Parts: sequence; structure tokens; C-alpha cells
Amino acid sequence: MPYLENELKTISRHFQIYGEILHAEPLKIGHINETYTATYDQGGTRVRYIHQKLNRNVFKNPAGVMKNIVRVTGHIRKTLESRNTPDLTRRALVVIPTRDGAAYHENGHKDIWRTFVYVEGVQTHEAVQTPAQALQAGKAFGEFQNLLVDLPGGRLVETIPDFHHTRKRFENFQKAVQTDSHNRAANARPEIDFALKRQAITGVVVDAMSQGKIPERITHNDTKFNNVMLDVVTGEAMCIVDLDTVMPGCALYDFGDMVRTTTSPTLEDELDLSKVTMQMPMFKMLAKGYLAAAGSFLTKREKELIAFSGKLITFEIGLRFLTDYLSGDVYFRTHRPGHNLDRCRTQFKLVESIEKQEVAMQKFVDKL
Repeated sequence: MPYLENELKTISRHFQIYGEILHAEPLKIGHINETYTATYDQGGTRVRYIHQKLNRNVFKNPAGVMKNIVRVTGHIRKTLESRNTPDLTRRALVVIPTRDGAAYHENGHKDIWRTFVYVEGVQTHEAVQTPAQALQAGKAFGEFQNLLVDLPGGRLVETIPDFHHTRKRFENFQKAVQTDSHNRAANARPEIDFALKRQAITGVVVDAMSQGKIPERITHNDTKFNNVMLDVVTGEAMCIVDLDTVMPGCALYDFGDMVRTTTSPTLEDELDLSKVTMQMPMFKMLAKGYLAAAGSFLTKREKELIAFSGKLITFEIGLRFLTDYLSGDVYFRTHRPGHNLDRCRTQFKLVESIEKQEVAMQKFVDKL
């Protein structure tokens, strides 16, 4: 890709990197931003950086996104420094500023580019493979929240407003059913009925937050397991990545999405629904790791809703897939006819599995 190489060489000159860029290649992580690994020669040593082009269709306020990331990563690094924590640049992302001290570079095409130090000696996985990994995932995101409890400087920017507002997601679903713009409601009647029967749960967390019963916190909002970097030797969680959605939110949504993405052995679009189940051993280790790190700051009410949060966020994501299916697949990328409906069915099957085990899940949490 000679044009890409030349473009990245031009981009690289705008950042405070001292050395010659040797080559770069695409890094296939995530579905939103365009990411490259770039290798530089610095004094005879090969050093790698990440160059990333932000997707402006998704993130309408790139300045706000980068302001959040700089504040969050800087605070985490400062706190870890005060604890004499080793491997600092492997435990918190390092934003490389531009030559004029900005957090990102905007080129003549209005593209937003940013640069990070490449974290060496780590790996990511698309799905949790062992309970030990579930423990590390829970611990990593719990510690991430814990490190940001005392972030100074006022409220972070909401990079995507109402990102996890379950009641508004439900209202969007109702509109999609009523409009039925693509005549698909008949194909999804069991899923529509499933959703309508669970309307009451959509306001539990948002109402508690609006009433001050659950505090607003700084949250990651995309707690998939592949956003946790694990040391290749020890398996220890080292660094949380994909910080574009870090903003004010609810701690329960973060934990709930961990339950959704780490406790079932299947992918989110599994066609064989008999394989979809909430695995209690995975949940126990996830909760154990999370509360070991976050238990010191969570309120009593937050802890009471730990198991419920897994059901709620799984229902919300299923609802979003169903809404998009009814609306003609306008948001989520699809790869086959009915793909979003398949995704919805997988999520709703997981909701059912959680419902059957929710009491036992919460009893375990209460004993921690």
C-alpha cells in the first residue's frame, strides 16, 4: 500500500516521535476506527507506535473524545506512579502529542489522527477462554473505575449522549415496531413480544440515577474482553484500551456488559441457541475480580443490582439489534440477511439464562 505508507509518513511528522518511520501495517482491532502499527528506528532500536484515524461519523466531537482520553490516561499514570507501580507505559495508554502540543492532528481532509505508544508483550482475545481470564477481566475494569473515582477537573465530556439510556432505547424500539418501515415486524413477533414483556426493567437504573440513589461515575462503556490487554507470559491484565467511550455513566452498565460478553461460550450472533448460556463459574470469577477492585467504592444499592445489571445490559443490546433489524439495518454492520435478528435472538436467549440464575448470581455477590 504505497499511498498509505506515504500518508503515514506525512502524518508521523506531525507528532513528537524522534526517529525514522520504517514501515507500517493495518492493525485489525475494532470496527470503528482505522488503526496502524508503525515501526520507527530510534537510535538504532526499533520502537513501535499506534497511529489511528478517528471515525468522525461515530464521534462527532473529536476534541471532546481526546480531552477525555488525555485526562483519564494522565490521571491513571500519575496515580500508578505514586504507588511505585512498575511497567507504567504498559498499564496505561500514553498519548503522543503533536509537535505543537495538541492531542491530535487534523489534516487537510479533516481527518483526525492520534498516536499512542505501542504496548509490547501483551495479547487480546475475542472471547474469555478460562475462569482465570474472567477474573482478570473483572479485576481490570474494576481497577479502571477505581483509579478514576478521584479524577479532578470537573465532569468529562459525554462523547455519545444517552449511550446507555435503556428507557430511551426501549422507546426507539417501540417506534420501530409501530412504523415497521421495512415490513419486518411479522418475522420478529416472538422477539417483539419478549421485549414488550420486559418493559418494566428498562427504568430501574436510569430512575435510580436520576433520583440520586445510584451515583454517576466515570465508566468505560465498552467492556468487551478484547479491550483488556493480557501479559503474554503471566496472563495478568495490564492495560485497558479503546477509551473513546470513557465518559460519565453508571458502574453497573460496565459490569453488565462484562457479563454479556464474557459468561456465554458463544459469539453474539450464534445461530444454535441451545449453546447460549450464562456460565456460573465464569460469572463468579468475573464478579470476584470486579468487586476485589471496585468493592471499596460501590454503594450498597449498586452491589444489590450486580446480577440484575447483566440481565439489563444484555436486554438493552438485544433491543438495539431488534430495533435496527426493524429499521432496515441502518446502524450495525450486517453480513447476511436477518443478521441483526440473529444477534437479537442470541442476546434474548442469554437474558433468559440469566433470569433463571439471577437469584443464585446475586447470592454469590452478596457473600463477597
